[in-house]
Amino acid sequence: MNANIEGRPSQSPFSKFLKTPKGFVLAVLILLTLLSALNVQEHHGLVNTAAAMVTALVFDFTVGLLRRPIRWFSDGGVITGLIVGGILSATAPWYAAVITTAIALASKHLLKTKRKPIFNPAALGLLIATVVFSSGQSWWGSLSMLPGFSVIFLLLGGFLVVRRVNKLPLVFAFLGTYFALLLIMALLHLGLPSDTPADALRVPFINSALFLAFFMITDPPTSPAKYKHQVYFGIMSAAISIVVFATQGGLAYLYIGLLVSNGWKAWISRKPSESQVRVPSLRTSQPER
Repeated sequence: MNANIEGRPSQSPFSKFLKTPKGFVLAVLILLTLLSALNVQEHHGLVNTAAAMVTALVFDFTVGLLRRPIRWFSDGGVITGLIVGGILSATAPWYAAVITTAIALASKHLLKTKRKPIFNPAALGLLIATVVFSSGQSWWGSLSMLPGFSVIFLLLGGFLVVRRVNKLPLVFAFLGTYFALLLIMALLHLGLPSDTPADALRVPFINSALFLAFFMITDPPTSPAKYKHQVYFGIMSAAISIVVFATQGGLAYLYIGLLVSNGWKAWISRKPSESQVRVPSLRTSQPER
């Protein structure tokens, strides 16, 4: 048994990886995917998810060959593949998962500011796939095809992930605003006849909102770190999503709310901080020596 200087058993690289935020998110997503696959009708969804994950690994490895350093295992790419495969309909062809994942990762590498992606890769790839390819989406990876009580596992796994990545204010702001606006819509009889507030609270729509809140809007590179900005980000994402749902319906409303908020986060990140602004002013006020 390996031991460190103090005589304690040393941790394996795998154990250390699982303790990182990305490693923890990856583990929870894999568990949810396997749990979702208990429904025999979703077994082809595993094929799509595997295709998406392999695409992510090959794509990011190829980018590493061109840009350096080479990444033999792209944890972020695999997470994107799991999300794409778990959202696309299990009946969608495998190449839909491949194309959607490739678009998602291309956006991650091309649309960047300060070396961070501007938009959530999975959300942008799925939005483009929805509009251009009319790809079906069932969100089966969010346990939407299992009995209703299974949402408990989604809530538990999601809460643990959100706590690990330190995004609780963001998720509470998003879900609080989301459900409050749905209640207002229901009381005022707003919305489309084909997409009512009650529809948004049914499976798989409720699962999609929870899954997006726990695993997509909390993406560290594309969401704010400061608690104040997290609250703004969550409220904005939910409000825009509900407005689009109330006026357009369809499957893309959650993506649109998230991606617009991603753009806002990138914009405020470009502004200099207060400390950066104050330092030059102090220097200019000092007398020359």
